[in-house]
Amino acid sequence: MSPLADDLQAVRARIETAARAAGRDPAGVRLLAVSKTWPAEDVRALAALGQRHFAENRVQELTGKAAALADLPDLRWHLVGQLQRNKAGAVARLGATVHSVDRLPLVAALARAADSAGREIGAYVQVDLGGPAGELGQRGGALPDDVPGLADAVAEVAGLDLRGLMAVAPRGADPAPAFARLAELAARVRADHPEAVEISAGMSGDLEAAVAAGATVVRVGTALFGSRPLASREESATDPVHPPESHQHHP
Repeated sequence: MSPLADDLQAVRARIETAARAAGRDPAGVRLLAVSKTWPAEDVRALAALGQRHFAENRVQELTGKAAALADLPDLRWHLVGQLQRNKAGAVARLGATVHSVDRLPLVAALARAADSAGREIGAYVQVDLGGPAGELGQRGGALPDDVPGLADAVAEVAGLDLRGLMAVAPRGADPAPAFARLAELAARVRADHPEAVEISAGMSGDLEAAVAAGATVVRVGTALFGSRPLASREESATDPVHPPESHQHHP
C-alpha cells in the first residue's frame, strides 16, 4: 500500500472506532479530505482510493484544483476557509459547499451568486467557539448568539441549502466542552430547521472528540497528507482570521 492509502485507512479506522465508542453508526460520519497546499495529483491519488469529498481553505486553490481534476466529475468540493463576498461567484460556479458562512452580507452575496450560476449552494454557518480562555474572535465564525438568526437567513433565501453548523475547536484546550456547546447550538438550530442535520467539526488532532459530540463531517488534512511545507505554515500563520472586508462578527 502507498503512504496515502495507509493514512486513509488509518483515518477511516479512527472514525469507525470513535463512532462505535459513541454508539453511532460509522456511516453517519463523512470524511472531508482537506488538501490545502498539496498538489492536485495527491488529490487524484486519494480519489483513486475512493475518497470523494475534498476541501480547500482558499478559493484560488479550490478552483485551480477543480480545473486540474475536471476529468473526475464525481469529486465533491468544499470551502472551509473564510470567504470574501467578491469571490462568491467562483464558489457558486463550481457548486462547492461553503462551511464558513459567518455574516449576513455573505449570505446575500452567495444567494446572488447561486442565482447567477443556476446552482444551489450547500452552506454551513460557522460558529466561533472561542479560544482556550473562552475569548471569542480566535478561530473565525459568528458569535453563538448570532447563529440562530444567521441560520434563519440562510434557510430563507433561494439558492442556499442550510446543511448545519461548522466550528473549529479552541487551540490549546480540551476540545470536548467546545464541541458539546456546538452540539447544543446545532440542536437549537435543528428545532427551527429540521433539515439542518449536519455538524462539521473535528480535524486530525481532535476528530474523536468531535465524533463523540455528534459530528457528521470531520475535516482531516495532516493525518492524510502529512504536515504542510514550512513556507505554507508560515504563510497561514500570518493570515487574518477574517478577510480584509470584514473584521467584525456582526454585519
